[in-house]
Amino acid sequence: MKNILKSTGIESHNEGTSTGSNWIKTDGPGITSWSPVDGKEIATVQTSTKENYDKVVVKAQEAYLEWRSWPAPKRGEVVRQIGDALRANKESLGKLVAYEMGKSLQEGYGEVQEMIDICDFAVGLSRQLHGLTMHSERPLHRMYEQWHPIGIVGIISAFNFPVAVWSWNAMLAWICGNVCIWKPSEKTPLTAVACQKIVAAVFAANHVPEGVSGLINGGREVGEWLSKDARIPLVSATGSTRMGKLVAATVAERLGRSLLELGGNNAIIISSAADVDTALIGVVFGAVGTAGQRCTTTRRLIIHESIYADFTAKLVKAYGQLRIGSPLDEKNHVGPLIDSDAVKAYMDTISKIKEQGGQFLVNGGILEGGEYTSGCYVKPCIAEVQNSFPIVQHETFAPILYVMKYTEMADAIAMQNDVPQGLSSSIMTLNMREAELFLSAQGSDCGIANVNIGTSGAEIGGAFGGEKETGGGRESGSDAWKAYMRRQTCTINYGAVLPLAQGIRFDL
Repeated sequence: MKNILKSTGIESHNEGTSTGSNWIKTDGPGITSWSPVDGKEIATVQTSTKENYDKVVVKAQEAYLEWRSWPAPKRGEVVRQIGDALRANKESLGKLVAYEMGKSLQEGYGEVQEMIDICDFAVGLSRQLHGLTMHSERPLHRMYEQWHPIGIVGIISAFNFPVAVWSWNAMLAWICGNVCIWKPSEKTPLTAVACQKIVAAVFAANHVPEGVSGLINGGREVGEWLSKDARIPLVSATGSTRMGKLVAATVAERLGRSLLELGGNNAIIISSAADVDTALIGVVFGAVGTAGQRCTTTRRLIIHESIYADFTAKLVKAYGQLRIGSPLDEKNHVGPLIDSDAVKAYMDTISKIKEQGGQFLVNGGILEGGEYTSGCYVKPCIAEVQNSFPIVQHETFAPILYVMKYTEMADAIAMQNDVPQGLSSSIMTLNMREAELFLSAQGSDCGIANVNIGTSGAEIGGAFGGEKETGGGRESGSDAWKAYMRRQTCTINYGAVLPLAQGIRFDL
């Protein structure tokens, strides 16, 4: 792992607070990153003090005044080079993601690829930040709207996607002309340091002003500083619903903007008209991928009663074939949870399932001994429940899958929607009417609705985000770039008189 750290440019424990190329020495306490793969210490970074936080913000303000004046395609060219730098570092950065976070090596590589993809998307977008033209009711007048950058974008990211979600925000914010300050998860600080090093090298080669990319490692207090800071017009936060509500309330109090990507409680409806083999693959990957630690993880399975027994039998058999172990071994399907707190939440949830009347088709538990020295490896489990159980209404970041029956499609859709969260959803069916109903206004109430694929694995190009307690934010594709800009409506009078709108007369 020392070789991986070296190859990604991580050299010093003081590398925790940065304005880009400049790493600020700080007296803040250290954050030690422990790998859930083997329980070993990887490295320590220093957290920021409030004084150093203010230095980063001031530098970002200064940088914004210059960066916003760069033509958008020129900013896009810089982002293109970031994509190339990520390509060159994909293997080492992917391994670091897998080792520090605990996701499989393939998912680690996939996360870096996602960063590369958003760079490519942003480069094209840098030539398409267009507004609209409108016909004026007044003669010899022209109306149009345009978009301008908003300033500093604060980014609070979560441990489960330690770099990809930051890139969704940063690459779009940068091509829009904004500057960014990133507060990564305190559980995965090293991947953030590595990304900052990669970006800083590209920025330096292109004479990008220092301060366009800021990094501040720390705990909850850094998120509070960002949320309360009126110098930061937009805070993009990814994490739990509880955290998101605090950020939203704090930012709204100062009339700032928040972009929220919060919890999910995602369901797949298995119709009697489903392709069972395809459905089975989608369900298993969705439920156990990243050890159940995705916001888009499949949490609930709503199965038609006519195929319930057969499908759950196949599902139990598939779970029996799962290989659990080090995510650095590509033969394994399931890696560890992020830390002991996540393991405790997993065990507490299992207890509550039993207390509320659930029955386990596949039992859970903690794996110990042998290669499971970190204490973070758990068994993916399956429980028969009712959708109304209080624990089912709650998101647990662990590989726990709930199964339940339905009779009529309308009931299945109602069950799918009857949770506080509204991120991702899916239906497995070859019946066109069922698929179209699911995608209609009477269907899924989630921000993402899929047919014949699982709930996880969103790709760059489509806007990512959800409704209800998921927060309503949209990132990545489509027109998500508008969240990072301010809209301006312009009217130009090129005539010799000044007529007023709505036919109002004002003669002097």
